[in-house]
Amino acid sequence: MSQTTALDPIGAVGPDEIPGSPQPRGFLPLFVLAWFGLSIVLGTLGSASIPKVFAFLDDATKGLHLSIVAAIGGIVVMVVTPLFGRMSDRTMSRLGKRRPWILGGAIAGLAGVLVLAVSTELWQVIVGWSIVQIGYGATNSAVHALLADQIPKRTRARVSAAASAANAFALIAGSLIIAALPNDQQWAWFVVPGAIGSVCSALLFLRLRDIVRTDPPAPWHWSDVLSTYWLNPRVYRDFFWAFACRLLVTMSIVTVTLYLLFIIIDRLGVSKEEASASFATILILFTLSSIVTSIAFAIVSDRTGRRKAIVWVSALLSAGGLVVALMAPDMSVFLVAMALVGAAQGAFVSVDVAMMTEVLPTFDEAGKDLGIVSLSYQIPQVLVPVVAIPLLAIGGGENYSALFVAAIVFGVLGGLAVLPIKGVR
Repeated sequence: MSQTTALDPIGAVGPDEIPGSPQPRGFLPLFVLAWFGLSIVLGTLGSASIPKVFAFLDDATKGLHLSIVAAIGGIVVMVVTPLFGRMSDRTMSRLGKRRPWILGGAIAGLAGVLVLAVSTELWQVIVGWSIVQIGYGATNSAVHALLADQIPKRTRARVSAAASAANAFALIAGSLIIAALPNDQQWAWFVVPGAIGSVCSALLFLRLRDIVRTDPPAPWHWSDVLSTYWLNPRVYRDFFWAFACRLLVTMSIVTVTLYLLFIIIDRLGVSKEEASASFATILILFTLSSIVTSIAFAIVSDRTGRRKAIVWVSALLSAGGLVVALMAPDMSVFLVAMALVGAAQGAFVSVDVAMMTEVLPTFDEAGKDLGIVSLSYQIPQVLVPVVAIPLLAIGGGENYSALFVAAIVFGVLGGLAVLPIKGVR
């Protein structure tokens, strides 16, 4: 299920051409399904399963322990994702450039899931989560690279929107799974999402007609390792500003969602036994509003070719929703607020990935460059917990109001960052 294809720089091909050849029937559904699987394992474990473990192990230290795990896991995935992306660019396997990383990463990630399933100490959770991030990080980098390899520009926003909708459905499905599972069956909180993620990745592996690289890559030097994580912002200014936009918008969302379960318990007064159900309800509303706006704005974006204006709209809508959430006196108002934030997120993701692929330097190193793009999502996983520790400590308690203010600031700055981009309308 592979193909031999020459690799060309982006400027050498037409706007609708790709280095890969047409895929067999069923590729696009399985591509979207792979996004769903990766989202259900990484999203569910990070936002529901691990926080639930800490809430039941030691309520007094849950916020600190979650911050530590999130920060360490974020550092791990920041290191491995661009590196794996570049290594997949250089891969000369008969299976193709991306397929070995898709399957191998899924198997390694599932091993980390099994460690988490039996973890009862902080260090064990750190080890398990790090293995998960390494394994599924490899799969994730290869799947993301397929956007440049196999998806024409004319449909990229719509495919990105479909993948984002799959991501949103995964968060709903994951939260419902955790809410439905018994509170005394920790292993199931991890094994069920992990199995789904690995199976979905394996299905894409089986169907993908991958590019087989036949020309040996240039010799590897130590300087190449550093360049794996870096593109000169003075040379690639559009890429830098698109990266900054994505990083800041992601920080805005992560600042709230990472601690959402604890916000439900401590700020809205829901018991930890019932918090998973409330968490699922919030995610359902968040996701449904996100899906509506992602589909609507993706169609508008592909037909008009405009990306930047949609980012501005999403930034304003997100800021408004977060203000409402900050002032929410009860769960009903908080639900409305998170629905607004979800709508904003849907508008943003409908153009986000498409915009990033349009400012990539070359097709030849799309895996490496999209690995750098993924850092704009992974860096917040490190920065947010670090920033959150002093913010939560303001006033001597769990100051979630400070988190919401920080999220609003990050979102507004993200909207402004798109203004200097010249190569995207």
